[in-house]
Amino acid sequence: MSEHHHEHDHSAVENIKFAFFLNLSFSIIEIIGGLLTNSMAILSDALHDLGDSISLAVSWYLENFSQKKADDDFSYGYARFSLLGALINSIVLILGSFFILSEVVPRLFNPQTVHPEGMLFLSIFGIIINGISVLKLRGGSSLNKEVVSWHLMEDLLGWTAIFIVSIILIFKSVPILDPLLSLLINIYILYNVISKLKRVLAIFLQGVPDDINIENLQHKIVEQSNALAVHHTHVWTLEGEKNFLSTHLIVKDQIKRDDIIELKTKVKKLLAEEGIDHVTVEIEYENEECESEDCRA
Repeated sequence: MSEHHHEHDHSAVENIKFAFFLNLSFSIIEIIGGLLTNSMAILSDALHDLGDSISLAVSWYLENFSQKKADDDFSYGYARFSLLGALINSIVLILGSFFILSEVVPRLFNPQTVHPEGMLFLSIFGIIINGISVLKLRGGSSLNKEVVSWHLMEDLLGWTAIFIVSIILIFKSVPILDPLLSLLINIYILYNVISKLKRVLAIFLQGVPDDINIENLQHKIVEQSNALAVHHTHVWTLEGEKNFLSTHLIVKDQIKRDDIIELKTKVKKLLAEEGIDHVTVEIEYENEECESEDCRA
């Protein structure tokens, strides 16, 4: 791992750690405020933020754990533990969104009276706290960091909606605005989180990365090297950033050892240009028997 990549990973851990402590502090403030004001609305949101904090703690731990070096137990290293954090966060966020939707939909048909002044004060505080956290996690390269960012973005959008609604409600009583905006925000969040969850699951299931086409890679190898054919090519990604490939190259029977070394070097260079830097190449000879029909393709 390069020094730059190590610093980048360390930064991701520190940013998630910062977001966790900031979110936890805000949750405690909300709980105290809810008890002092006897407001169930504030206490409910405090419970939601406390759940976010627990989710952030899991992400922080797993992001840090994912940076352990490869060992006898995990020969590829621990990078996929970061993905596990993204998976847990995605599920928590989806379940939380569905719970909020179950509360919001009935209120569309039976809007309830709210206290706009209190909403305005808390929304300003919520926007500042969550806005700082989102900025710290902006531009995350790991899926775990991306999902955590969306987790906090949900809260930021929610508080922004409360801010807008509270100003409107101070001047005019339109209580349906509160559940309506909440509905739109949750649909938007669900759409983005579900798409990221699909990416996480595809990586866990060793799917081919979206930006890589195996057929094109094989054609490129044959066209730009002295391999006669390429088959049994498999591509997967460890955690969304490091791509791996294994393939079989068919060569002429008379090829020399130095030419094989040159061929492997050439292929690895070609694949590095395609964002694949962990390559395993198996050499097969032209008249060597093989079980696969595409050996001599």
